[in-house]
Amino acid sequence: MGKQTAHAAIEESIAVRVSVNSIIVNVVLSVAKFVAGIIAGSGAMISDAVHSASDVFSTVVVMIGVKMAGKQSDVRHQYGHERLECVASLILAIALAATGIGIGYSGIIKIIDADYQALEAPGLLALFAAVVSIIVKEAMYWYTKAAAKQINSGALMADAWHHRSDAMSSVGSFIGILGARLGYPVLDPAAGAVICIFIVKAAVSIFRDAICKMTDVACDEKTVRQIYRIAIEQKGVIAVDDVKTRMFGNKKYVDLEISQDGKKTLEEAHGIAEAVHDRIESEIEGVKHCMVHVNPYSCREGQKIENDGIQDGTAGASGDRAGS
Repeated sequence: MGKQTAHAAIEESIAVRVSVNSIIVNVVLSVAKFVAGIIAGSGAMISDAVHSASDVFSTVVVMIGVKMAGKQSDVRHQYGHERLECVASLILAIALAATGIGIGYSGIIKIIDADYQALEAPGLLALFAAVVSIIVKEAMYWYTKAAAKQINSGALMADAWHHRSDAMSSVGSFIGILGARLGYPVLDPAAGAVICIFIVKAAVSIFRDAICKMTDVACDEKTVRQIYRIAIEQKGVIAVDDVKTRMFGNKKYVDLEISQDGKKTLEEAHGIAEAVHDRIESEIEGVKHCMVHVNPYSCREGQKIENDGIQDGTAGASGDRAGS
């Protein structure tokens, strides 16, 4: 348990550090784009600045979600709080979708209703600010995405896509500002409408991932095979009767049934099961808890899970117990 606590503390530290850096970058960038928009007379850049400022909210949600997910188990939450990070991911996915839809709707309305002849071309400062924003926000996307993969954080990954959506928004601003200066102001709202599709697609992906982690979806086949091999290689294990896995937030839970010689003492059987338990929790990344149940071995046909069944994915994926 001490090792798991230390690992959780490291994950939380990484998430908080990345989130604090995101907040600092977003605040500085928002102020810079807002000032550039005012000076250059660019409504697109001012809107982009407001979009960047809204990302501060999403990052705060990530920090709260990761902090709460890292809390230790208590009397009312005996399996931990990991799913609270999924709640943060859902909130961010909805906010991301709303942002994308808002950008698309605004673009469509401008295309339909705008009087392009009355629009003034924005200054070069707005164009420069858009380029800087694209570079900075794309860099923040890759920086945050790498950290999210490192600690398997759905909330942090959602925040990474917020950075990407802001970069896309800045691309739209750049195209619109450049188009306006070249005499084609319609490019501004048209770019926004196209960008909307990519942002909403990312939001749907984040939303589905969070829902899967909240509804006990099984681990991937590679993990199931690894669990099987660890168990069957353990001295004293005759067969693997059943393998069940589930995701609890970003953590993995394993329920395993193994067969041993029925003539072994309780102490011997417990020692073998404990060895399997310890290896699975230490060797497979992300496993928070492994429960091992011991059955007395029986030679009845079909009781044990054959190795070929695990390798071709027919065992463990459905969670049905072999034999009857």
